[in-house]
Amino acid sequence: MADNKIETTEKSTKQYIVVQIGNEKYGIDIGYIDNIVRMQKITRVPKAQVYFKGIINLRGEIVPVMSIRTKMELEDDVITNKTRIIILKIEDKGLLGVMVDEVCEVVTLSEDDIDTMSSNAKSGKDSFISGIGKKDDTLISLFEINAIIEEKDNN
Repeated sequence: MADNKIETTEKSTKQYIVVQIGNEKYGIDIGYIDNIVRMQKITRVPKAQVYFKGIINLRGEIVPVMSIRTKMELEDDVITNKTRIIILKIEDKGLLGVMVDEVCEVVTLSEDDIDTMSSNAKSGKDSFISGIGKKDDTLISLFEINAIIEEKDNN
């Protein structure tokens, strides 16, 4: 009978902060997020990788800030009043700020809402995406945070 349907409610869900970068929507696992702050003055750091914009002082703590746009080889950042810096908590690395054009919403996705990408399909900027989330009629590319924060430069 319908007994086998009960296990579908046991599927795990994850929450993602949905951000806008250019015309695309991306999801960041909420477990990585420490804070979301308004754009502020970023102090440049000489000889840093091109995608690192510099550092900010966040309540007395120095936080490096990077541009996801530059890291993904998209067009340059355009700073507006909607631009935010998302402060990520990275194990063993402390805090890292990433610039996004806009923070849209928080969504909860179940395993069924996410199509994972096979590793051989990941190349270039796609290697920063762990899967595609489906919420209503919207597709959300889910960031693979560890790939984004990786220090090595492929150029």
